[in-house]
Amino acid sequence: MSVLTRDEAQTRAELLDVHHYTIDLDLTGGDETFDSRTLIRFAARVDGTTFVELKPAELRSVTLDGHPLDPEALDGNRLPLKDLTAGEHELRVDARMRYSRTGEGMHRFTDPTDGETYVYTQLFLDDVQRVFAAFDQPDLKAVFELSVKAPQDWTVLANGITEHTDGVWKAAPTPLISTYLVAVAAGPWHSVRTEHRGLPFGLHCRRSLAPYLDADADELLDVTRACYDRYHEKFDEPYPFDSYDQAFVPEFNAGAMENPGLVTFRDEFVYRSAVTDTERQTRAMVIAHEMAHMWFGDLVTLKWWDDIWLNESFAEYMGYQTLTEATRFTDTWTDFGVTRKSWGYDADQRPSTHPVAPEAVDDTASALLNFDGISYAKGASALRQLVAWLGEKDFLAGINAHFARHKFANATLADFIDNLASATDRDVHAWADAWLRTTGVDTLTPRITPGEHGTCTLTVDRAGSRPHRIAAGLYDRDLGDDGGQLVLRESLHLDVPQTDAHPIGKRPALLLLNDGDLTYAKVRFDPESFETVRKDLSGLPRPLTRAVVWNALRDAVRDSELAPGAYLEAARAHLPLETDLAIVQGVLAFASAYIADRYLTPDERPAALATLSELCRDLIRRTEDGDHPGLRLIAVRHRIDVAAHPDTIAAWLADGTVPGGPELDPELRWRVLARLAVLGATDEAAIAAELERDPSATGQEGAARCRAALPDPEAKARAWEAMFGSDDLSNYLFTATARGFWQPEQADLVREYVTRYYPDAVALADRRGPAMAEAAGRWAFPAHAVDADNLSLGETCLHDGTPTPALRRKLVDQLDDLKRALRVRGARQA
Repeated sequence: MSVLTRDEAQTRAELLDVHHYTIDLDLTGGDETFDSRTLIRFAARVDGTTFVELKPAELRSVTLDGHPLDPEALDGNRLPLKDLTAGEHELRVDARMRYSRTGEGMHRFTDPTDGETYVYTQLFLDDVQRVFAAFDQPDLKAVFELSVKAPQDWTVLANGITEHTDGVWKAAPTPLISTYLVAVAAGPWHSVRTEHRGLPFGLHCRRSLAPYLDADADELLDVTRACYDRYHEKFDEPYPFDSYDQAFVPEFNAGAMENPGLVTFRDEFVYRSAVTDTERQTRAMVIAHEMAHMWFGDLVTLKWWDDIWLNESFAEYMGYQTLTEATRFTDTWTDFGVTRKSWGYDADQRPSTHPVAPEAVDDTASALLNFDGISYAKGASALRQLVAWLGEKDFLAGINAHFARHKFANATLADFIDNLASATDRDVHAWADAWLRTTGVDTLTPRITPGEHGTCTLTVDRAGSRPHRIAAGLYDRDLGDDGGQLVLRESLHLDVPQTDAHPIGKRPALLLLNDGDLTYAKVRFDPESFETVRKDLSGLPRPLTRAVVWNALRDAVRDSELAPGAYLEAARAHLPLETDLAIVQGVLAFASAYIADRYLTPDERPAALATLSELCRDLIRRTEDGDHPGLRLIAVRHRIDVAAHPDTIAAWLADGTVPGGPELDPELRWRVLARLAVLGATDEAAIAAELERDPSATGQEGAARCRAALPDPEAKARAWEAMFGSDDLSNYLFTATARGFWQPEQADLVREYVTRYYPDAVALADRRGPAMAEAAGRWAFPAHAVDADNLSLGETCLHDGTPTPALRRKLVDQLDDLKRALRVRGARQA
């Protein structure tokens, strides 16, 4: 299949003006395929030749202006339209299309709980071709009018309000939107409907999840209403579509997708089991993020995929900021600092890094690789820094000018910067060059110089090139009865680079750069401040301040400047006193997945797991009063994950509860069983019994993970064959199997598969496409094998093999992480 290049898109956009799509889909034809009929009305500005894209199972007929075209002319995914004359044209395409099991195109899913079937579209970035014929590029916007024939007991959702007669559903015509934003979701949905400010709102999920959606419907709708109202305070342009549906769909590859009027979410956000308040905040942030896209992405759309950051960075920033302003979740930037910013920092230090606004996105395959921590977290951090520099009033004035000038059309980075510049006297163009066109992470290091009479001055050394507006927090020890507490003496507002050293009075116990986390940079400590961090980190008063410190420690470990054991010591000393759930979760996740599993040697790992287990036990004891259920849940989850011996967690499973709570809900039961499988303390009979107890889709995934984790050669062979020997696994079942397969405790058992991974992953990516390539690179990679042999195999695959772009990107990132782990180990042994 041919990917679309930027040059081809520009040529086609100069030739065509696309007016209207009439799309008729028939979903009643069986489990494998559906019928798709498309009428496209468009105009050619001059005489010329172009093509339309389509990936059919069978192309039945094509007519252009009433004249038949040869279906055999279809070349891969391109149907030539030769010798077009200037003027209006009609193209009709009749095709049979394949359902997907990989979350791309029209995904089909049958719920194992009740046998009900659901289908939904995910047409981003160029997967509209899997559903109907289209001129598939974002700057050829058009009106879309859909008609869908579906089984009698199904409901069909689309971008606009739908009406139905005799199983045929018709959606209201859309405003001008891009091809990748068209959406359909069909099945026997359970729906909760209401109105807000005269606009229909809806929540939808599988019938088997109905009780769980109903339990959270008020919370979901409250967040939706609050964000909707706040955006109307921020933006001059009103919400541009006729309804707002949110559908929670199965086996969704992303967190959510901003289809106008029909946002699709992964249905793990309909919680079947207990979750923390931070997880509820994350769900609320995704709601806020996707709603921001209705303006930035849907109303105003990028012209080409080099500006994807305009969509994602804006929605990421606006989602966190608006949630903080408009809902009960008032501390969202702490979670951003812990979970999202580290994603950006990691991505920006790999060989695959790219500018926030890259200039060389030559085709759609390259564009797909840029949906990463840079386009989301780094871009949002840059916008947060921009707001700190411009002020929110001028920032929003520029945004509103952008909406007014480009609504229902397309825009570029240059347009965006020009519109911001129109609202301020600051040099926004220079800011954009420094922040959006460069790569890498700056590092800021304080230099404290003693002066006269016990006073000091501060100079900030910058390794990097960007300007930063930061706060520097000066903290002194509280000399009262609560020893170990730190008190903010002063918050200095600094511009980096500095022109002069800044007087700071007497030396503080801790000087923290980027206090408040307003910029995107790694920070380091002077020696005295590091000693204070080591002893008194938990005494810092604000969660966001502690998050900045934990991120600095994390970065120092990854850069081989801080021993992994020192990070564990800090976690052991201070995490039992931590109150912020995002920090506890983030520190435990890094300590287990990276320090214990990768940065420490296999001989050192048992001691690390014991330390983490003791830490979790302390947190469990601390929460026995029932006042901190979220903290207790995090501690229980991680206590299960780091268990080196089965007795305690096996007793929890047998009793159905942790002593003192919580009771083991399905998520915790599968978590325990997975760890018991790794430890060789369960078997197929127990897995089958648990699956009978929980036959849901989540249960099927849990069973797949447990079976792949069994320390048995036959179980490993079956799991490998399921992943790489056949194409039967859906995207979610593949991921579950891959997550169970590799275990550090089983390194000897799976050693032969490390060699097999690379050719098998290359072949899978060739057969099954980008989504499965990404899953194979992310979840099936042997990350536990931190050794030169694995690195050599991977580099040989990159140099001599032919991995697809999606797999190549994941391998480049995984191998860079592997090199980093080897450096961390080597630095300790040097």
